[in-house]
Amino acid sequence: MQAENDGLPPVKLSLPLRYQQDLFHELRQEDELVILARGLGLLRVVTNLLHSYDAAGENLVLVIGADDRELEWIGEALAEHAAISNSPMARGFRLINTDLVNVGQREKMYTEGGIYGITSRILVVDLLSSLLDPSTVTGIIVLHAERVIATSLEAFILRIYRQHNKNGFLKAFSDSPEPFTTGFAPLASMMRNLFLRKPSLWPRFHVTVAEALEGRKKAEVIEFEVPMTDAMRDIQNAVLECVEVSISELKKSNTGLEMDDWNVDSALHKNFDAIIRRQLDPVWHRVSWKSKQIVNDLGVLRTILHCLLTYDAVAFNRYLDTILAASSPPPGSTRQNQSPWLFLDAAHTLFDTAKRRVYTAKVNAAEVANNANSTSLDSLSPVLEEQPKWALLAEILEEIERDAYFNPPPRDDSNGTILIMCGDEGTCRQLREYLQTMHVRPEDVEKQESDDDEERGPSAAFMMRRALRNYLNWKRDFAKVSASLFAENQKALEGATDRQGGTPSLRPKAPPNKRRRVRGGSSAASGPGRAANGSIQLAQDTEAHVAGLLAEIQPTGAEKLQKEEIAADPLIDIDDWFEMYEMNDLLIVHPYDGDMDEHVLEEVKPRYVIMYEPDSAFIRRIEVYRSSHTDRNVRVYFMYYGGSVEEQRYLSAVRREKDSFTKLIKERAGMSVTLTLDAHGIDDPQEHFLRTVNTRIAGGGRLAATAQPPRVVVDTREFRSSLPSLLHGRSIVVVPCQLTVGDYILSPNICVERKSIRDLISSFNNGRLYNQAETMLQHYKNPMLLIEFDQNKSFTLEPFADLLHNPSAISNPSDLQSKLVLLTLAFPRLKVIWSSSPYQTAEIFENQEEPDPIKAVQIGLDLESGQDPSDQTFNQTPQDMLRAIPGITEKNLNRLILDVANVHELANMEEEDISRLIGKEAGRQVWRFFNRSLFD
Repeated sequence: MQAENDGLPPVKLSLPLRYQQDLFHELRQEDELVILARGLGLLRVVTNLLHSYDAAGENLVLVIGADDRELEWIGEALAEHAAISNSPMARGFRLINTDLVNVGQREKMYTEGGIYGITSRILVVDLLSSLLDPSTVTGIIVLHAERVIATSLEAFILRIYRQHNKNGFLKAFSDSPEPFTTGFAPLASMMRNLFLRKPSLWPRFHVTVAEALEGRKKAEVIEFEVPMTDAMRDIQNAVLECVEVSISELKKSNTGLEMDDWNVDSALHKNFDAIIRRQLDPVWHRVSWKSKQIVNDLGVLRTILHCLLTYDAVAFNRYLDTILAASSPPPGSTRQNQSPWLFLDAAHTLFDTAKRRVYTAKVNAAEVANNANSTSLDSLSPVLEEQPKWALLAEILEEIERDAYFNPPPRDDSNGTILIMCGDEGTCRQLREYLQTMHVRPEDVEKQESDDDEERGPSAAFMMRRALRNYLNWKRDFAKVSASLFAENQKALEGATDRQGGTPSLRPKAPPNKRRRVRGGSSAASGPGRAANGSIQLAQDTEAHVAGLLAEIQPTGAEKLQKEEIAADPLIDIDDWFEMYEMNDLLIVHPYDGDMDEHVLEEVKPRYVIMYEPDSAFIRRIEVYRSSHTDRNVRVYFMYYGGSVEEQRYLSAVRREKDSFTKLIKERAGMSVTLTLDAHGIDDPQEHFLRTVNTRIAGGGRLAATAQPPRVVVDTREFRSSLPSLLHGRSIVVVPCQLTVGDYILSPNICVERKSIRDLISSFNNGRLYNQAETMLQHYKNPMLLIEFDQNKSFTLEPFADLLHNPSAISNPSDLQSKLVLLTLAFPRLKVIWSSSPYQTAEIFENQEEPDPIKAVQIGLDLESGQDPSDQTFNQTPQDMLRAIPGITEKNLNRLILDVANVHELANMEEEDISRLIGKEAGRQVWRFFNRSLFD
């Protein structure tokens, strides 16, 4: 199909669906923000659009905001387009980053033109340094437009681009509508950041989209609602109860916040705890310890729900053991040091049921008959509950194989490949292991031969027994490590008590678990118990019971034979062991990978697709794939746990996306014209002159009416932050340079080292800040340390301890303040600037004298020979050493500093030379100090 003539030469499209073609032609006509539902082929539209400009030649098109894998996709797609269309002007797609291209190569590539994928930090530096003239750019393509906020590098790039180029095209794309619906007039704000006026919305319920995906032959879909086991349902209910109680406690402790979305349904999504943290950040220093702990616990509880449905029973129990061990308090701690949800009865149910899915205890029946109150253990017995989806997956594969044999499908362009899609790589490994071992029985070979006539279905016994052996060995080693750490902590605690002059506590040990015991179990096998303070305590099985369980699940003859077959590697005839598989014999297990899944479908051409876990975006990709290839048959098996959080999360995600598009449609209907002026927004020459009046004359001097705007020299590494963008937005010329001293040069005498909260903490820990301060003192009269806070967090030092992840720092919140005091004592001339946000920093930087970029770059590399001695500054440590020498005062110190290179040279000078510099008496004292015999 040929694209219509709209100023560019016609190109061959690879867009078979009507809505994709309509969107392509719409983009060729005007600039707009495209918000497309997930799974509808966004990258396919982008690559076709880029090919239309690539085939025209003599274009310089930049792609920003894309991930590495998306850039790889675009490059491959443009190469295929060029090969198919045989366009003589097409140059393909090239990447520009620091690993592949240097400054000289980039300048040459810009002059040649083409389609380039470039990182935002490199592009903004090239635009500001005039390495790339914005007026020569044909257009910019922005991917992931939902990430473009006012302070992002992409918004900075677009501001520079539109300031100098008002004719080039600008098109932005996103397949995530939810970020466009938060805040006040979010769509209009995002359009302002992107310098665009028209939004284009393409939800799944769009008429054109629905007709394209539902009008043709649909894919055959078979839906399976898999029931959870009773144990899984009990664990899920227990976790949801912990989540509900945690949210309730969080609401009680933090009144006055927006809590409409603080519910169990919202807690199932990945960003729920991040949303709560964002709301609490401005008052985080006033939030109680309990609330902070609950915010962290919500993420842990959500992960437990995910692991329940994806991990096997042994791996899930092992994960819970690590959580409990990490949450256990050190010796001598109180209840407040543990997560609040661990004190709930639901938590006990969670850990107890999870353990019973793996193994249980056998009680001595004879002893119970003689003594009704006895709960003596005889041994541990493996349970090894299997995931319900495993058996169903085996049945589906057997059905596919049987159907393909008895009812062979008609010949078409698809392969007989079976594609199994999972949530992550861990689930893929689990399924591969299950599929490889589901027909291996743990019984002995002799027993297998005698039972050949019995029908044997697939089983995960082999895999689960091996996992249990690994788990018991891991738990034994883990207990030894925990015991040694406990002993070391106890010794340290007793030593601290002795040093303080006190005596160790003589409190009796905590009594054993007094909860009512259930007949048929004991504290050693009924799961975790309760500690003295009421929290969950990790249960420890006796070594004898563990040894007995290990003996029971030792590898049998069949398992050993399986290992030998896997390890066999005969080299007699390699051709008998290595061969190419036919596509009809392949079974591929692959994780969901966003837009890359479209590549998998196109390359594999599967006839059968098994969705082991639900994913709404992949369902749409199947619809697009089937509608795009009417000559291919696809059967989809859709599996989900009925009544589970998996089903609820899937339905909630679909509903949230639909609601987001509905809100966007309503906002677009009532949205005013979005103003997309340039960075200054001024066309009146007189107004522009008043804006460029230079007020950066320090000391209260008169305004200097100059045609030159104020200027700041910025280190290129600082473009990772939002401050350079804000400075440029305040009509300050930002000059990027590779600085060796400081981050910002405001004037010939003022150098600023900017530190965010995390940078400040790490710089104190590794000592880098002291070296930076000393270097600034050596080359600048007015060195400054700028401590910049996050605009969305409290302007106080109290929450700094949370960032250290160091128990000693948390117990001593004044540690950071002490380090700052020591820094100012060591460098008295160093000024400290406190800024509550990057916006305030931009205001602070305005009123200063103009710096010299060339001189700023040279500083730190070498010291100019023609520099005025009065302007020179020197290392602080040698000066402190000289002040301690007899005969040296503040009056003669400067003379020595200017005329003597270092302390070593002074120590080797003769008495007459020293006296000539600082006087006879002082010179004699200094010479005697360096030449005194240590043996007198």
